[in-house]
Amino acid sequence: MNAHRPEVGDRFRRFRDRLAADGRDRPTASTGLPAAHGESPELPAANGTGTSSTVGQQRRSAEPGRRGGRRGGGRRGGGEELRVPEAEFTSYYGRPILKAPVWKWDIAAYLFTGGLAAGSSLLAAGGQLTGRPALRRAGRVTALAAVSASAVFLIRDLGRPARFHHMLRVAKPTSPMSMGTWILTAYGPAAGVAAIAEVAGRLPRHGPLGLAGRALPPLGHAAGLLAAATAPALATYTGVLLADTAVPSWHEAYPELPVIFAGSALASGAGVGLLAAPAAQAGPARRMAVAGAALELYGAHRVETRLGLLSEPYRQGRPGRLLRASRMLTVGGVAGALLGRRSRAVSALSGAALLAASAATRFGIFYGGVASARDPRYTVVPQRARADARRTGMDLPSDRAAPPAV
Repeated sequence: MNAHRPEVGDRFRRFRDRLAADGRDRPTASTGLPAAHGESPELPAANGTGTSSTVGQQRRSAEPGRRGGRRGGGRRGGGEELRVPEAEFTSYYGRPILKAPVWKWDIAAYLFTGGLAAGSSLLAAGGQLTGRPALRRAGRVTALAAVSASAVFLIRDLGRPARFHHMLRVAKPTSPMSMGTWILTAYGPAAGVAAIAEVAGRLPRHGPLGLAGRALPPLGHAAGLLAAATAPALATYTGVLLADTAVPSWHEAYPELPVIFAGSALASGAGVGLLAAPAAQAGPARRMAVAGAALELYGAHRVETRLGLLSEPYRQGRPGRLLRASRMLTVGGVAGALLGRRSRAVSALSGAALLAASAATRFGIFYGGVASARDPRYTVVPQRARADARRTGMDLPSDRAAPPAV
């Protein structure tokens, strides 16, 4: 082992001398001349701000076609600047950023039947207070049928009827779903009693049934007014419920959705009155049709134009077709209700058009929100715009001022 140590030392010394000779023959960065004997070439500073570079760096920079510097920012000292490709709105594993609502068509139908029940109760109250029995009867019967259908659609979505019962264990004023459960609980029995009171005239006048026949009309009168008092909350809470989700086109349209749903409820109730009541008694229904159409058209126009990028789902595809059809049917229904007030057939056609328009509005709003949740662009772009607006103090694209930065 000791005999080999001088040989290893000699090899190391020869290697060191060869490195020193190479250093003397290497030109310096500042003069371009070989370094003097014992002088070491200049090295770049540790912080990257030195005035010279190594030969290897010079060779790499002199190689033709070799890219240097940072991507997208060009290279120091000139050279072609590389552009960063446009961003693609994708997510991990191709999954959407937001989980789209799992609700199916039965929830859209639930939205429609709930509004129909509310509008019919308001129609029945108008007929009750103005002495129009045909309007009162049509409104009460339709309200009971519609709220029963709403319960069926809701339980179908929940999967088990017990889940609706479990919602009654608590009451949270900050939860639209909790409040909606209690609104339905208060509205349903009142609408049912009011509808049952319509059969009082067909009961015998003597005996226990006669006693029930005499008690039902005043009881139905009070129940009808209670249902009408609860109807506005029933008509609009679903709009608040949709806006309270993270779905972009629903959440951003929170000022308009209750207005649209209120107008849709009034228009559907007016449609029931125009269909079922004689033309001579349909005056309150015509006035409801005008008011409901004005609210519905105004709110739909706002969500299709005010939300910027988030208005696109309401103008394209199936939601766009549904909302355009709703607009045409609403205008046609109101025109027929006003111009054909003496014609029973024209009034009935107008009522059918208003009912169809109300259903198309609810389904269009529903499918528009689902479409916005499936495309990550509708989540990413507005978030960036809000962040930029907070930094710069500019107005948001949706004409709503950004909250002050904390």
